[in-house]
Amino acid sequence: MKNLHNALLLKQLYQLKQLGYKYTSVVPYKEEELNLTLPNTLSSLEKQASNCHLCELSKSRQKVVFGEGNPQADIFFVGEAPAATEDSSGKPFVGRSGELLTRMIENVLNLSRADVYITNIVKCHPSNNQIPTPTQAHTCQPYLLKQIELTKPKIVVALGVTAYHYLTGDDSAIAEVRGTVHKLNGYTLIPTYHPSYLLRNPSAKKEVFEDLLKIKELM
Repeated sequence: MKNLHNALLLKQLYQLKQLGYKYTSVVPYKEEELNLTLPNTLSSLEKQASNCHLCELSKSRQKVVFGEGNPQADIFFVGEAPAATEDSSGKPFVGRSGELLTRMIENVLNLSRADVYITNIVKCHPSNNQIPTPTQAHTCQPYLLKQIELTKPKIVVALGVTAYHYLTGDDSAIAEVRGTVHKLNGYTLIPTYHPSYLLRNPSAKKEVFEDLLKIKELM
């Protein structure tokens, strides 16, 4: 950007010289400073995310899946990425895995889905349901961290290894860390299996049930 600034300034000076100027007090080109701060309300943050084109996922998405639920929720669920169903509806966890997550919330935590907050690591659907790349995840991460900051949950539940990794930086397998308790930035994080994993591996529901009971005890 510095080279561009110098080139534009030099071009301006040459043009003035051709016009006969020997001295000028004209204000040189000044690079516009970008506002990199994020909004301080969830509604404004969602509006900004809906117009985001910072990564290639924005090119193929139908809708940005920002998140939904209680803006002052004590429990905050984070998944991996929106699936095709979420991409068309604009809402997180509305397919089969979403139905399972809702039953987990209602039957074990004895809460309604509206009592918690639900979102994902990335807000746009990756084609072919691929795992978000590090670039995609880190590009979207400021939105997620701001959602957590504004919601101020007591417990964040990382659904699956991708959510756990990008919230903690730990590369451990989810089977090794599920149900463990981590203290992070004013909240408690507990990882467990993603509902889509449970659809493929029903035997793991018992372990998730145990994890949810631990969350209920901590509440």
